[in-house]
Amino acid sequence: MNETTRNGLARCGWGLAIALVVGASTAQHAAGQADAARLPSVALPAELQRVLTDYENAWQRRDPAGLAALFAEDGFVLPSRRPPIRGRAAIQQYYEGHGGALSLRALAFAAEGPVGYIIGAYAPAAGEPDSGKFTLTLRRDARGRWLIMSDMDNGNR
Repeated sequence: MNETTRNGLARCGWGLAIALVVGASTAQHAAGQADAARLPSVALPAELQRVLTDYENAWQRRDPAGLAALFAEDGFVLPSRRPPIRGRAAIQQYYEGHGGALSLRALAFAAEGPVGYIIGAYAPAAGEPDSGKFTLTLRRDARGRWLIMSDMDNGNR
């Protein structure tokens, strides 16, 4: 085998190796997405479930004031590809024109003292494949009601 042939095979070998690694990585990524779509829901205590139920209802009614009322006075919405939105008035303004079909489900949660969180997934309707995921950080107000301190979500695609 001459030098040119060896160099050509070496380049093909590296190209094939790169293609195999990229292909395997893509397959693992796709498998990871499929596994993530099957993560089971968890049951929330009633006081945390109320946060998700109230959010769903306000979103479905296209009610920006109702959505904003679920947040702490100094709460945040952390939308994709936008700067943070802070405070109820700004949150209400941000939610103007938003809303529609929505089903939320919890994947994990914790609450201790005045702070908690819910990690979840959302879809247009219950039982449909998840179209995205979210995290809500929560803070208990002086009356003991859980309010959203921050809401961050993004789509699965």
